[in-house]
Amino acid sequence: MNTLFPIYVKMHQIQTLVVGAGPVGLEKLQAIFNNSPEAKVRVVAEVVSAEFKEFVRDLTTVTVAERSFEEADLENIDVAILATDNESLNNWVRELATKKHILLNVADKPSLCDFYLGSIVQKGDLKIGISTNGKSPTIAKRVKELLQELIPEEIDETLALMQEMRNGLKGDLQRKITVLNAHTKELLDK
Repeated sequence: MNTLFPIYVKMHQIQTLVVGAGPVGLEKLQAIFNNSPEAKVRVVAEVVSAEFKEFVRDLTTVTVAERSFEEADLENIDVAILATDNESLNNWVRELATKKHILLNVADKPSLCDFYLGSIVQKGDLKIGISTNGKSPTIAKRVKELLQELIPEEIDETLALMQEMRNGLKGDLQRKITVLNAHTKELLDK
């Protein structure tokens, strides 16, 4: 059973650290910025790939330090993502992150992770996170593709109309929920 609790984080309000700037680090950073274009990210890596440098070139909320990781890199960090294949570094950062109460994701090492980066389906303001509890990113990718095809492009218009309706409703919370539930049931039954 998947016991993970899904949350959506305002990445522009927290500080993220990414350690590693190769293909995996680039993939993690792209995932962050595809979802949160104003995310604040510090990157530390001994080697920064040309593709990585190109991606961050115009991102004003990203800083890159081309050097080895140091314990001080975790100061004022809320979330850390490790994109290295250095097992001793990963384990050391795991220990440090635990002591400092920093949430940690280690690429391809579910046992070291506090959270996973799931597949994401987004159409306008609708965003759906998909998790396989770290068991199969491939299945998550296939479900993402299926949902991308199923969700109509007009979903943003529907969301805007629902917001208007919600803002115009009078009465207590229970009445609003009842009215909105009835209306969305009609939409989904079409």
